[in-house]
Amino acid sequence: MIFVYLFITFFEIGLFGFGGGYGMLSLIQTETVIHHGWLTSAEFTNIVAISQMTPGPIGINSATYCGYAAAQNAGYNSMMAVLGSCVATFALVLPSLILMILISKLFLKHMNSPIVKSIFEGLRPAVVGLLAAATLLLMNKENFSSMNDDPWKFWISVAIFIATFVGTMYVKINPIRMIGYAAFAGFFLLY
Repeated sequence: MIFVYLFITFFEIGLFGFGGGYGMLSLIQTETVIHHGWLTSAEFTNIVAISQMTPGPIGINSATYCGYAAAQNAGYNSMMAVLGSCVATFALVLPSLILMILISKLFLKHMNSPIVKSIFEGLRPAVVGLLAAATLLLMNKENFSSMNDDPWKFWISVAIFIATFVGTMYVKINPIRMIGYAAFAGFFLLY
C-alpha cells in the first residue's frame, strides 16, 4: 500500500535530511521522482514552486503536496490523497519531534548541572553574533536603497528600522504588531 511506503520514505527523509527544507528538496526529489516514480519531474517542479509560495517551511510543504500527488497518481480519490498528505507530513516531522522530546527531557533533567549551564552561557554570545550577522546581511542596497539612488527611501527605511528596534526593545511592543506598523508605514511613506 502506498501509504506505508510514503511513511517510510518521508520518515527517512526527516531523519537524514540535514540543512533545513531546501536541503531536503533533493532527497524528496530523488525518492519521489527517481526511486519510487510517484511524480514526474514537471510535477515536482510545480510542487516546489507552490511550496515556496505558501506559508510555512518548504520541506514540510513539499512533503504535504508530494503525499497528495503520490496518492492521487496511484489512483486514489481526493479523500485518500488528503490522507497521503497527512502521512507524508507527519512522517517528515516525526523524527524531529521525537528528537526534541528526548532532548527536552534530558535538558529538564540536567538543566541545573554546571556543564549544561556553561554550554548555554557559551551559546548565548554565538546566537547573538549569528543574529547580528543576519541583520547586517539584510542591511543592503536592496532593502534600504542608498543615499545616492533614492535618499527619501533610504532615510525612511532607516527610520522604520530604528523605530522597530526601539519599539520592540524598549517600549516592549509585540513584534508581530510592530511588523504590521512597519508595513503600514512603509506602504504609505514609500509608495
